[in-house]
Order: sequence, then structure tokens, then C-alpha cells
Amino acid sequence: MGNPTLPSALFASLAPADGPKLLDDAERLLRDGNPEAADLRLSRAIALAPADPRALGLAGVASHLSGRSDQALRRFGWTVHVAPGHAAAHNDLCEALRRRGRLEEALAHGRLAAALEPDRFDILYNLGIVYYDRLEIDRAILWERRAVRLAPEVPGPHFELAEGLLLSGCFPEGWQEYEWRFRLPGVPPPVPPSLLESGRPVPRPPWDGRPMPSERLLLIADQGFGDVVQFARYIPLAERLCPDFVIAGSPETLPILRQVSGGRRCHQDWESLPDFDRWCPLSGLPRLFGTTLATIPAEIPYLHADPERAAWWKERLDGLLPKGMQRIGLVWAGRPSHGNDQNRSMRLQQLKPLFDLDKVALVSLQVGPTQAEIGRYFGKAPLVNLGAGIGDFDDTMAILQSLDRLVSVDTAVAHLAGAMGVPTSILLPFAPDWRWLLKRGDTPWYPAVTLHRQTSPGRWDEPVRAMVASLRFRRR
Repeated sequence: MGNPTLPSALFASLAPADGPKLLDDAERLLRDGNPEAADLRLSRAIALAPADPRALGLAGVASHLSGRSDQALRRFGWTVHVAPGHAAAHNDLCEALRRRGRLEEALAHGRLAAALEPDRFDILYNLGIVYYDRLEIDRAILWERRAVRLAPEVPGPHFELAEGLLLSGCFPEGWQEYEWRFRLPGVPPPVPPSLLESGRPVPRPPWDGRPMPSERLLLIADQGFGDVVQFARYIPLAERLCPDFVIAGSPETLPILRQVSGGRRCHQDWESLPDFDRWCPLSGLPRLFGTTLATIPAEIPYLHADPERAAWWKERLDGLLPKGMQRIGLVWAGRPSHGNDQNRSMRLQQLKPLFDLDKVALVSLQVGPTQAEIGRYFGKAPLVNLGAGIGDFDDTMAILQSLDRLVSVDTAVAHLAGAMGVPTSILLPFAPDWRWLLKRGDTPWYPAVTLHRQTSPGRWDEPVRAMVASLRFRRR
């Protein structure tokens, strides 16, 4: 591995004493979100001290924050080469390799970093994430517990511990640790602090789950669209304890929230909210209701398609598809902005075994740029693209009602289908989101859903084959 190429012509006037100041300035710029300016100072510092592990490590961070992942990996690799006993260098390389899916190598460098500095919480935290990605969940929990003991006020290890516990079905402790999610860097609070303090000497407190017959509760549709669908089932339970409630959610979630709240009390901006006494995010309701695997509210369906819109979409599909064919909906990719999208999404062509089924018509509900993949579709089954005509979740639910089954990766559409009771096959990555639990082909959250899991990271062929075999078996 060669030393990454760095410019040197600009540095003739620098003296060795300038190095520490350049590094301090670079660290400040990285914290301020200016990696390009930091990179320039780091290049100067490396020209003065080519083997300084601090300078090389910060240069790798600058590359990562600038989106240059290949360069970041090279820089972290060179840091380990010139400073093999530097724990932080191995920790940085561990995380870079993990993001590239090179889990064996990531584990080796993570374990070496932990051996060199066993009392650094960030090293133990990263190692726990590697074990989660390897689906060694007991070890992931063990390392995150160690990180929590070393840094009990840092939210990252608590959140990763929560994901490991919830994935394992250890819900009581998992929900408690899950409360740390709002303290993660860059995560906004569920309610703007100014709104909690407005017009009162004491800020409005969070709801503790006790009945509030004469006070108003604010529920917040937080996190992703799939989370809103999943946790909306708790709204009727909250209403029994707090009859006077309002809901705040994004415009996209209103078709869901209006249904479960009886079509009232939904607001899409903070300014329109009436006064309230206590508040709770939807994702906090499972903890307040003491949800265990045996007590998940699963009265399905709790979402329904609008009858007029469903009739319109059915008429359109009847005109587009041959009669007598089983209608299977497809969603093969999620939002690119999702933090785990590189693992949960796939390409349309990877569903090829599905294309050759007899008497099957495929209906694409895929939205966004990945619709373009349909232009390269070749298969026995006719495929209709409805993505361009889907305006909101009301359209999506109306289309789902006209399908015999949905085949999807882990997206909000899969949650919608599950909440409607539409038979659904979900294709899951090797290390799935916590809600899908471990080693199960079903889910207590959505009884009509069947799960097909990768058996090795990044390999979709096996779950796709299992899904197609399941469809053939059901048809027989």
C-alpha cells in the first residue's frame, strides 16, 4: 500500500512548529462541517510529518466527510501501515471497512484496536456495530454494554444496545435504551424546545403513560414513514387514556394519521397546534404500554384504502393487465437518504426468478429514480409501472387493495401492506432492522407478512429464490 499522494509545492515556507496548529485548525474545521478546508490544512501537516498518525487519521476523516470513501479507506489504511500500534488508526479503518461491507477485515482491526486501548468507549462502540452487522448479536450487546459503562452519558452506545436488545426480542430493556435516540448527534428533538416552554413557567413534560381525562396530549409522528405506520396502531390505546389528543406529523403521513385518529386532530406544522399539556412521540408508545413479544397490538387491518380511490385504481389495473393473472406488486428500493439503504435496497434485475412465473402480472409501486430500471426489464410476466402516478400514501393503499401480494424490500410500502392485511413477502438484508427480530419467517407486527432473509451479507439470490418457491407452493 503506497502513501496517498499529497501536494507539496505549496509547503516550502512551512516549519515543523506549524504542524500542531494546522492539526488543531483542521479538527475545528471538521467539527464545524468544513472538511474541504480541513483537508488543505491536513495536507500541509502531512507534508511536514508524513508519518504522524493524528494527521493521517484526520485526513481520512476529512475524506469520509467529503464523500470520498475510496480515498478515506486508503488514508486510514496508510495510517495503520505507518503506525501499527495506534489504536485510533485501527478503529478508523475498522469503521471504513464496515461501511464497505468488508466485515472480516473490519472485525480484525476493531479487535486489535480494543486490545491496544480497552478503555476507549468509541472503540468498543464501533466493535459492537461490527458484531451487529455480522449478526453476532450477543457479542454486539456485550461490547455495547462495555461502552455504556465507560461512557454512560454518550447516546451512541445506548442506541446500538437498544437495537441489539430489540432485535433479540428483549423488549423491556430495549425500549428503555431506545429512549436515547433523540440524543444522537444531528437528531432533532421530537418537539421544538420553544414550543414546550411557550406561555408557561414550567416546560410541558413528556407523557408518563398515566390517564389524562381532563388534559390534552400531543402525539408526534416521528422517525421514518415505516415507523409511523408501525406505531400508529398505538394511537387508539393512547386515546382510551387521553380522550383529548392532537397529532403532529409531516404532510406525507396525514393519510395514515387521519385514519387511526378518526379523521381529526392532525396538524402538519407546529404553528397550527392548539395548546397541550403533555407530549409523546409515537415511537415512545411501545415503552409506555410495556410492549412485549406477546402483547404487540396486532389487530389487522388498522389501515384501509379510500373506497373511491381504490375503485379508480382497480379500474385502471383491470384495463392494463390480462385477466386471470395473479397480481404481484413490486418495490425493490427505498429512499436513498435512508441510513441503511445500501443494505436494504436491491436492483430490479435481482428479482429475475420472479419474472418467469406463469400467470403472474407484475405491478411496480416503485417511486423515485430507480423506476428507470424498468426500461431494462425483460421477462415472461407483464409488468406495469404505476410509480409516476402515485401521489401519496392514499394512492399506494388503493393500489395495494387491488393486488394479490406485495413483494418488497424493507420500506414504508411493506409496512402499509402489512397494516392493511395484504399478503406480503419482505426481502431482508443479512443484518435487518430490529423490528424483524431474528431467525423468523413471520413477524408479530404484521401477521400477513412473510420474511425472507439474506444468509450472507449482500447476497439477494437466496432470499429471492426462497420467496419465489414460497409463491409456487402457495399457488399449488
